[in-house]
Amino acid sequence: MTQPASRTTQPPRSRYRPFDLEAIGAGLIFARSLDDLAAALTVGPDESRPGTSAAEPSAGGTAVVQAPPGTGKTTLVPPLVANLAAGTAANRQPRIVVTQPRRVAARSAARRLAFLDGSNLGGRVGYTVRGERQAGAQTLVEFVTPGILLRRLLADPGLEGTDAVILDEVHERGLETDLLLGMLGEVRQLRADLTLVAMSATLDAPRFASLIGAHDGAGPAPVVDCPSALHPLEVRWAPAAGPRLDERGVARGFLDHIASTAVAAHAEALAGDPAVDALVFVPGAWEVQQVAALIRDKVRSAGRSMIASAGGRTGGGTGTEEAGTRNTEVLELHGQADASTQDRAVSGREPGGAPRVIVSTSLAESSLTVPGVRLVIDSGLSREPRRDAARGMSGLVTVSASRASADQRAGRAARQGPGTVLRCYDQKTFGAAPAHPTPEIAVADLTAAALVLACWGAPGGEGLQLPDTPPAAAMDEALRTLHDLGAIDDNGRATELGQILSRVPADPRLGRALLDGAAIAGPQGAADVVALVAGDQRAPGADLAKLLASLRAAGRGDPAARRWREEARRLAEIARQEGTAVVPFRSGAPLGAAETAGQIVALAFPERVARRVNGASGQTYLLASGTRAGLPAGSPLAGHEWLAVAEVSRAQGRDAAGTGAVIRAAAPLEADTAEAAAETLLTDRVEARFEAGRVAARRERRLGAIVLTSTPVKPSAAEGREAVARALASGGLGIIGWSESAETLLRRLAMLHRELGEPWPDVAEPALLARLADWLSPELEALAGGKPAASVNLAEPLRRLLPWPDAARFDDLVPERLQVPSGSRVRIDYPAPEDAGRPVVAVKLQECFGWAETPRLVDGRVPVLFHLLSPAGRPLAVTDDLASFWSGPYAQVRAEMRGRYPKHPWPEDPWTAPATARTKNRM
Repeated sequence: MTQPASRTTQPPRSRYRPFDLEAIGAGLIFARSLDDLAAALTVGPDESRPGTSAAEPSAGGTAVVQAPPGTGKTTLVPPLVANLAAGTAANRQPRIVVTQPRRVAARSAARRLAFLDGSNLGGRVGYTVRGERQAGAQTLVEFVTPGILLRRLLADPGLEGTDAVILDEVHERGLETDLLLGMLGEVRQLRADLTLVAMSATLDAPRFASLIGAHDGAGPAPVVDCPSALHPLEVRWAPAAGPRLDERGVARGFLDHIASTAVAAHAEALAGDPAVDALVFVPGAWEVQQVAALIRDKVRSAGRSMIASAGGRTGGGTGTEEAGTRNTEVLELHGQADASTQDRAVSGREPGGAPRVIVSTSLAESSLTVPGVRLVIDSGLSREPRRDAARGMSGLVTVSASRASADQRAGRAARQGPGTVLRCYDQKTFGAAPAHPTPEIAVADLTAAALVLACWGAPGGEGLQLPDTPPAAAMDEALRTLHDLGAIDDNGRATELGQILSRVPADPRLGRALLDGAAIAGPQGAADVVALVAGDQRAPGADLAKLLASLRAAGRGDPAARRWREEARRLAEIARQEGTAVVPFRSGAPLGAAETAGQIVALAFPERVARRVNGASGQTYLLASGTRAGLPAGSPLAGHEWLAVAEVSRAQGRDAAGTGAVIRAAAPLEADTAEAAAETLLTDRVEARFEAGRVAARRERRLGAIVLTSTPVKPSAAEGREAVARALASGGLGIIGWSESAETLLRRLAMLHRELGEPWPDVAEPALLARLADWLSPELEALAGGKPAASVNLAEPLRRLLPWPDAARFDDLVPERLQVPSGSRVRIDYPAPEDAGRPVVAVKLQECFGWAETPRLVDGRVPVLFHLLSPAGRPLAVTDDLASFWSGPYAQVRAEMRGRYPKHPWPEDPWTAPATARTKNRM
């Protein structure tokens, strides 16, 4: 394909050698869209730059590239942008920075482009990821992870020397990529020459186009589409007989089902095409290791079975199916794998090489093309960050993958030819899954993000155009954490310590523990623990010290240990360089390795210092945050009095010891070091409570929610008043108790307030609580001084609310009792203050003979509602119109009741019959 000279191949003024887009783009679908993208990014002559002719384009364009995975956008867009930028980078080579959400993707993309360019990796094309860099002064296109670019922005907000930034895979909605979108938008306000391209594999492109805007600020950025590169794709459903998840996480039976499905489907595919490789998606690194081991076992078993069935045959070869099972190479692809293992998994099969099964996390979902894959087996599960505000926990949880993720995974099978996907779940489960992954900013711990924003000058994200606004509660919690660390001031601006912590490639809490912990264990000792906690290795039985010891003892060939040592070495160097800028934490006597690990963890997460709960099985702990959590079954940490917890997550069943939360990683502590590490949470105060009807107090020394000591003491008057006030605020006046007389008085007052209003007081509970000083002060003082609630009758205090002189008519307006024709004085039941009902008189029917006019209360405003009762006290009729009752329904009642109650009068004429409460004989 020939590109317009003005866009891609025009010799620049510098010694820049353009990328040969025709050679690089051979066979790639996105090559058809290069002209459209070049036109979108060519913004016309730059009149602000002297010497620019009308025929020369200027830099500073924006665009959103929407292209499905496998089209070649990651390979082609960076060199195109470099060629365009070369025309405006006067007397120097252009510099294009491309973000990839994962380290393996950054390395793979750089290696691929360098190969197609015919240059050495680290020359014209390079990469920088955490702990590894192959790039230099001559690098034109540099692939980096979002975290690397964030730190560069904080160190150099203008990105001087960078001509363009390309944000790849923005649809994944990673937190760091979202921050970059907002921050780079502000950079472009100062640097109109900075080209910004966002690349998405989904239909979210218009949203990102609106966010980054056109180069001139008028409307959204142009969107460049690309046709799909997918070949025909067959979708099969292979649900397991049992559940995918149980109380321990991903069910072991489901993992075995995935492995069996993968082996059988791959053998079937190889029978038709020996070049087919398989890609298996599971949610996490542990599941990758388990499924890979199961597949290897099943492959070996299949091979042994075929050899046995061959018997003593000679010659004839093994056959395709036998070769496919005996020679299959099973590779693991996840974040814990070392770089060489990752790179091997994403590289294509060597000529003549064995068939491959790659077992991967979502790492291979969209940002990588794995050559040779024509078969995908999908668990339908993913691991996403979640924040549990109620328990103070954040971490990764296993959830159903979104439908968009499932489609991305399936598409891996059809990038290079017709493919097949086997989903190890049913169509109903697929339909019930969310449409898109949850944006990380909406569910993750925001402490690290809040520090980046504070250092950028946008505390809490204020004024920054982000794809989604951070949740207020999560951001407030993050800012409080940073303030407690000393990383931000009262205005939310980054302190000197905050600037230092932003340069540590770890959570700010771990960064502070690294610096402070260097005084306990030295820079390397502190770095060992911090690298361990910041990593993603699983501690056996939640025992961090055991994991640390095993890594220290591991040989050089252990990839996990090698990766941990490299990270610890980098962190130790940072501790040496930055540690003098803060006042280090000081400890007492030297500590053992496990205790040192525990203290450094406690420095990072003081709210997770935990104490064993007495009377429990020895596996239940109370964290300083107030959360109860259990150790995994069989944990060697069980029985330790104190623990420093590095990770705690939601769980159910036996792993949670019945608490609903499980400790995933922790180290033991002694009581004094626990208090020293979490000293900001220490309190010593008298705690007065109103319990069991009276005030009692104890002097309590606490470490957060953990009670260290508790001694009964006599409360002061102020402490007693505070205890009573808290009890009233939470339990209302019911904590004192309503006597019958007080309840009756309350209801009568409520009736008057409802019907007449002022000056009769509002006696609804909120109103009474709001003016306690007006009517209950003496009693509150008595309660605060220790008097029991049972001795307080609220009737007398309520009378203090009666308005004078209107109170003189109180009994006339709302009498307590009503005299009926028989002479009885019957109690009036008034409705509750919150009820709009009527006053009720329940009286025997015979006591009301001859009563024609229904009585009315509150100066005739409210008619009494009569419940006319049988001689046995059962209701016969309900009426507020006695005259109508005697003239009509009474005859029916008389006919039904006179035979049942013959000793009582049932006259035909109730108007003239004497009202009585007696039987006929007694009358």
